Amino acid sequence: MTSSLLITGGAGYIGSHTLVELIATGHRLVVLDNFSNSSPKVLRRVEELTGTQIEHVPGDIRDAATLDTVFQRAADAGYPVDCVVHFAGLKAVGESHRDPLGYYDNNVRGSLVLLQAMDRANIEKIVFSSSATIYGPGTLPYVEDCVSAPANPYGRTKAVVEQLLRDWCGAGARRTAINLRYFNPIGAHVSGRIGEAPRGTPNNLFPYITQVAVGKRDKLVVFGNDYPTVDGTGVRDYIHVVDLAIAHVRAVDYARRSAPGCTAFNLGTGRGTSVLELIGMFEKTTGVKIPYEIQSRRPGDIAEAWADPTLAQKTLQWAASRGVEEMCRDGWRWQSQNPDGYGD
Repeated sequence: MTSSLLITGGAGYIGSHTLVELIATGHRLVVLDNFSNSSPKVLRRVEELTGTQIEHVPGDIRDAATLDTVFQRAADAGYPVDCVVHFAGLKAVGESHRDPLGYYDNNVRGSLVLLQAMDRANIEKIVFSSSATIYGPGTLPYVEDCVSAPANPYGRTKAVVEQLLRDWCGAGARRTAINLRYFNPIGAHVSGRIGEAPRGTPNNLFPYITQVAVGKRDKLVVFGNDYPTVDGTGVRDYIHVVDLAIAHVRAVDYARRSAPGCTAFNLGTGRGTSVLELIGMFEKTTGVKIPYEIQSRRPGDIAEAWADPTLAQKTLQWAASRGVEEMCRDGWRWQSQNPDGYGD
């Protein structure tokens, strides 16, 4: 009997790139997505890239009946789900300050409902999209055991779900959870067919840069130039989204073969890049000038954050291989070829 993966939020930015890599390595998938921040066109493009039809169920992770149906149908069809890759969730730091209850409802309650459905279906393995925002200000680089108080509601929801998964694993002798702590994914698939397409005003730096470059926005806003950093602007660990997607393939394989329990892994390059350095690299790589203005700091932002990815390198046999120049080049290819994203 062939097992399969349930991919929640599989039409999103990171989810869609992970679909490509999972399909390329022979995994069978079922995608659950409500398209609240994505487009059905994403899945069609992934099908074009992979030559594989994707089974998609429209739905929300907070809908227990839909989850039960998905798991039962897969089992009845002879490819029961044995592992869930859980991307679905809200992800904007600024928005989380304005709507903390919405973030706890979607990210925490949604994960709780998902785990309850997994229990009913006897599914005991999950790979969770966590975030480097669970780290508050602290000693750099961040290692997995130096978690401090997250600086914003979004990060706190991720920290709560990680604790939920630890407790879930502790209550079942065969349960396995992998928490993947993303740093700052940017870039796009080399084909230019899939990439980041935020609805409305981008919440993250890189898609804002590319939208300015393509003429959708007049200028970039840089939040703060008075941090204690190399040039006063925030420093982050940017990672190519394809490197991140490949890490999920390694995490799924690890979850299926490893001893039960809950393990966290940093996914980053181990190098920090400032906002102004990223702008400069984008301009150098693309030849497009990015006008910007400095505004005051945003609440919830910290000065610097970058990963120590040693544990992922040793345990998952994974390391980021694409540099910032390649991230900029691939991200610009996507945006320049798709100025309106997926056109929704």
